[in-house]
Amino acid sequence: MTEALFREDSYLRECDATVTQAGDDGIVLDHTVFYPMGGGQPGDIGAISWEGGSAAVIDTRYGEGGAIRHVVEADADLPAVGDKVRARIDWNRRYRHMRMHTGLHLLGSVLHYGVTGGNISAIKSRLDFDMEDTIDKEQVSSDLRALVRADHPISCRWITDEELEAQPDLVRTMSVRPPKGAGLVRLLEIAGVDLQPCGGTHLKSTAEVGAIRLGKVEKKGRHNRRVYIELHD
Repeated sequence: MTEALFREDSYLRECDATVTQAGDDGIVLDHTVFYPMGGGQPGDIGAISWEGGSAAVIDTRYGEGGAIRHVVEADADLPAVGDKVRARIDWNRRYRHMRMHTGLHLLGSVLHYGVTGGNISAIKSRLDFDMEDTIDKEQVSSDLRALVRADHPISCRWITDEELEAQPDLVRTMSVRPPKGAGLVRLLEIAGVDLQPCGGTHLKSTAEVGAIRLGKVEKKGRHNRRVYIELHD
């Protein structure tokens, strides 16, 4: 199992680690700052370096048994098991994803509908809502900007599987349920705005989201609207 340092501090950009596996399916470390693809958020990219070598990380994925695989190109040099390495993420890309992911939580707090899907990218991101209603785009954009200006603090905490079962309203995603069985579930809390299970990387404050507005709204079925957000800085 890889210790996921990003779960406690999403602002970590690099770390020292030890190689536990290295092969065609990627490099596995004893702990890492790299976020693996999940919850609609892309896996981090970056680099792993060691004495005498380095490899570009082109994706990050979950492997078996809680391992986090740092995917490299097929012809990349690999470190040996036991080597001490330095793992460094592409921070500008990660921070953009953090702003987008937090922005989607703000969108979900404005549009009070069940969420049927979502996707995050550095350019635009979206949520799919179980809804028939039309959207006042100007009003939603205004509401999003107001939440950013209010500078709400953001934090994460953990609850037990049993506590989550007792509070089913916390779960708004209809297509994907929070992982259970490990004993604890991670909650994202935007003070006074949003509280729900989420394993992604997030900001410390809504003010960090920056210039946000509503993008395209697409009808994807009678009960489905795809709603995009965009960042403009």
